[in-house]
Amino acid sequence: MVKTRAILEEYKTYVPGRSKKEIAEEYGVAEESIIKLGSNENPWGPSPKAKQAIIDSIDEINRYPESNHEYIKEQIAKYANVTKDQVIIGGDGADELFEVLAKTVIDEGDEFIVHQPTYTYYEYTFKQSNAKAVYATWNIEENKLDVDSVLNNITDKTKVIFLCTPNNPTGGLIPQEDIVRIIEATDALVVIDEAYWEFSEVNNVDLLKKYNNIFIIRTFSKVMGLAGLRIGYGLSNPDFIEKMSRIKPVFSVTVPSQKAVIATLNDEEFIKESTEKAIAEREYLYESVNSIDNIYIYKSKSNYLLMDVRKTGYTAAELTSKLMSRGVIVRDCTSFVGLDEYYIRISVETHPKNEKFIKILKEIVEN
Repeated sequence: MVKTRAILEEYKTYVPGRSKKEIAEEYGVAEESIIKLGSNENPWGPSPKAKQAIIDSIDEINRYPESNHEYIKEQIAKYANVTKDQVIIGGDGADELFEVLAKTVIDEGDEFIVHQPTYTYYEYTFKQSNAKAVYATWNIEENKLDVDSVLNNITDKTKVIFLCTPNNPTGGLIPQEDIVRIIEATDALVVIDEAYWEFSEVNNVDLLKKYNNIFIIRTFSKVMGLAGLRIGYGLSNPDFIEKMSRIKPVFSVTVPSQKAVIATLNDEEFIKESTEKAIAEREYLYESVNSIDNIYIYKSKSNYLLMDVRKTGYTAAELTSKLMSRGVIVRDCTSFVGLDEYYIRISVETHPKNEKFIKILKEIVEN
């Protein structure tokens, strides 16, 4: 039998959101009727300009893509209000950049701090490099980071600190003054995950001008509507970006992806409308679920919301199964460390589908 790395014996597989095809096959519902509120996607789709750019790129797919991404970096730098030498691009969404980060900064035995609950891919990726996870706390009741739990865990072994804002899956923000407290308390790399920043309408790019131990990570999978193309980008100081670039996969950003990114960034009206529609539907979902007596829903600054369903008499797994049997995909958050078995995350859909979801949810929990 082939010998594999010892870490794999204790390694847990990353749990993604369920697909429409999976649910259709498991529950016997029509795939076209399924409402998908489980993966924090843009339900209105990509920019028409991005679609056309992909079509126009077809005759180029026999050629390797540009490896340095100079023109895309220029466009992203303009959008993010940085210089192009502060930009790095990943071809497997933000996830590729987490892997490159680990390869750039982690030596065996180093530690990284991650607050719980949050996006589980940080730990999933960094443990592959034999780094030790040290846990800080996200206060669920108040939906905010316990800053002292981060500061109190910083040691001379701390190499990276992850801060997710808006936090996935809770939707809460980390105030910039708290981020600054952490940055100024360490020379470790502070990774600020801003995958959903457009929905919060605030970001922390201005901190790059003052501090050189920051890496801000973002994605084109959310408001930009390009989840299927898997494009992410990072922002930091030029020296750190250059070091990351030495080990990043050379051709991971495909030709169609590059064309779609540029077209999307040049469609400012699309980005504005996508953001506004998502925020409006988020608030609709919040108000609608909040009117249901036996569900507690948290305020959110992203395109998803967290529900505490313990008073319904169902666990998250049980309620999720009932919803899926009715053609509604939600995210059972039991796999998020720091949450118990009573939390479900829902993400925005188009208004008719959100209305249908609320109707189904009420039928299940109020009967």
